[in-house]
Amino acid sequence: MRSMKDDVAALGRVITALRADVLCVQEAPRFLRWRHRRGRLAASGGMSVAAGRRLGGVAVLTGAGVRPLHAEGRLLTFFLGLEQRAIAIAVVERGGQRVAVGSVHLDLDAAARAHHARQALTLLEAVAARFRALPVLAGDVNERPGEPAWRLLAGRLNDCYPVSPRGDGLTFPARRPHARIDAIFAAPRLEVVSCGEAEADPRDLALATDHLPVLAELALPGGPADR
Repeated sequence: MRSMKDDVAALGRVITALRADVLCVQEAPRFLRWRHRRGRLAASGGMSVAAGRRLGGVAVLTGAGVRPLHAEGRLLTFFLGLEQRAIAIAVVERGGQRVAVGSVHLDLDAAARAHHARQALTLLEAVAARFRALPVLAGDVNERPGEPAWRLLAGRLNDCYPVSPRGDGLTFPARRPHARIDAIFAAPRLEVVSCGEAEADPRDLALATDHLPVLAELALPGGPADR
């Protein structure tokens, strides 16, 4: 969300249009009144901030459809000269089924990106195991499918878009997208009902921020679909 430097009203309308149970955001505000700004934006879409710390700029928001059980924000390895990266993790429950959701924003540097992808997966899977939850990782990968970090993520979790695609999958830049660099990766036990473009006003999507959102509808084992 580019630290909410774009059209905040449009961003709020996009969040409302998504009607998500869980929302992973990247480049959340990190400086002046960052908690207030994140909370106000979440509330504008009927959601609450479940997880995320200032450094790293990632957060997980939750809606009324799920029950938050656990939240944490973990810093990833710092590389000199590069931005501090982090993962926000929230464990949520619906219908007796638990999902551990992680939000990440990987680096532009290829080596750091691959290292952080591996580290984020390890942290998320550890939390998922502790709470007997299914892991889901979402974020800005900053590379295209088939490249090293993406292959690592898709090797341990399902890349949701190819499983059940909706739309062309392109996410960047928002005004004229030509690359798929944002994705949702889910545990194999989660059925991917659909994944791809969001049903929101195209004008709002272009004004809200510089990436398009990715929306996945996932069916929990023995339960209704979450998204």
